[in-house]
Amino acid sequence: MHGLHCGLDAPFRRTVANTDTASKIIATSSFYDHAFYKRDDNDMSPYSWNITGIYKGSWSFAGATNGSSRFLEFVTSKGDSVLELLSTSTKISGVHYVQGTITFHDVIDKSHDRGVAQIRLEGVYIWPFRQLRLVANSGADGEPLQEEDYFLSNPYHLLRIFSSQVFQDSSEEKNRRKNSLTHDMEKHCNIEIAAKVVRVSSNQNVEGDHEKYRLEGLMESPAVDDDGECFSSILLNSTSLNVEAYYNKAVNYTLMVTFISFLQVLLLIRQMEHSNTQSGAAKVSIIMIGQQAIMDAYLCLLHLTAGILVESLFNAFATAAFFKFVVFSIFEMRYLLAIWKASRPLNSGEGWEIMRRELSVLYSRFYGILLGGILLMYELHNFLRLLLFLMYSFWIPQIVMNVIRDTRKPLHPQYILGMTAIRVAIPLYIFGCPSNFMRIEPDKKWCIAVTTFMGIQAAVLLLQHYLGSRCFIPHQILPEKYCYHRKVEDNTNQPIDCVICMTTIDLSQRASEYMVAPCEHIFHSGCLQRWMDIKMECPTCRRSLPPA
Repeated sequence: MHGLHCGLDAPFRRTVANTDTASKIIATSSFYDHAFYKRDDNDMSPYSWNITGIYKGSWSFAGATNGSSRFLEFVTSKGDSVLELLSTSTKISGVHYVQGTITFHDVIDKSHDRGVAQIRLEGVYIWPFRQLRLVANSGADGEPLQEEDYFLSNPYHLLRIFSSQVFQDSSEEKNRRKNSLTHDMEKHCNIEIAAKVVRVSSNQNVEGDHEKYRLEGLMESPAVDDDGECFSSILLNSTSLNVEAYYNKAVNYTLMVTFISFLQVLLLIRQMEHSNTQSGAAKVSIIMIGQQAIMDAYLCLLHLTAGILVESLFNAFATAAFFKFVVFSIFEMRYLLAIWKASRPLNSGEGWEIMRRELSVLYSRFYGILLGGILLMYELHNFLRLLLFLMYSFWIPQIVMNVIRDTRKPLHPQYILGMTAIRVAIPLYIFGCPSNFMRIEPDKKWCIAVTTFMGIQAAVLLLQHYLGSRCFIPHQILPEKYCYHRKVEDNTNQPIDCVICMTTIDLSQRASEYMVAPCEHIFHSGCLQRWMDIKMECPTCRRSLPPA
């Protein structure tokens, strides 16, 4: 966090002036060298832990907040925190020089107007005692110090700063160190972190053989003036992350997304073949396909953003984003255009200019809804699961359209079942897998709810496919439907030919053997059914035909 200092420039940069203190530190160093000279920093013994890594956990106030305006303005009394540490061995055996950052969530950073604040830290880790001592970086405006090699070769200055905490110095020396920390307190706050690092036992290590560590500490600001401390003491509790296992899980997730995208392409091709005629495409809901295309566009953007943020995983996430881009931009948008053309046939005398203008309106609405949805999710991110629940209702427009138009078999059963299973896979992984790479707590109730909701939608579509689009609607409330199989009396005794197959129609047979259009033109039942699968217009006079 820029502009946050601890006033340690002088102690970090000048030599030790107090002879007694220097003697104590040198004697302590000699004790370390004598007691641990046989130990190597690369030794896997409990005293040579390398604490370099990422620690994720929580923070909370140790007591009541003081509401100070000189430090971060916290929204709540607890939240999430991430601590990144880099430990480097020094010439003193048992002492490591540590640099890092701590990131707080659920705060108001006045300089950046956002809910995340980051503070640069540095200090020492004395692994024989498992003690970690950190202070806010003393570089100007948050810039890292340019004398790291100096501290690695001369770590006595670091030990002098923390000697009162580790070796219990006298109260007089504590006051002297306290006075040395006073620096520009009208604008800045001192920050000190005292923590203990312990190894997580093997029975608690769920990540495998990787060594995990738990960090428990206290973040304080020593009182330096009449106003008291800059902020209340903050408790820190974090656990190290197994980055290698995290990366492996992320790669496995991207492989799953890539495989799902490949299955989506196969199912879309199967559905496009099922509705490859103008009549078949007109039966498919354009809202349903458009909603799925928007979902895939969001997934493409999310995976691409994740690859940019985590550089080491860019190739994996970029591959998943590319396949999602292919699904949404090539196949689904092409199918969307085919449905639009089938629902709006080109009339004779209508120019291409009018059709192109209407097509531009279609694309404008699609991308407008796409961008508007991003803004809506950003503003309503606290209700993200409810928004996801609404997005996964994409089968409902097709169900409603089937009932209104009484369409026959608009979707292939394989497309219904396969797309339902594919769509629900990603949310089930994120909110249902207990060890997902996003480290999101499982929500079994939400997973059961979204799975049940999707299953009900798929079941209704299958019932409409096999039993009729209005099979679950009471007959009393159904609108009157045109009857193609009505009896026609032949008073002329002249043969009537079917213009589709060019054969004579025997009107003396049962009414189910022939069909009469609203325009009074007569056709064989099988001939007109096959014709209506291609075009919903009379073969003789080109008038529109109602659903059979």
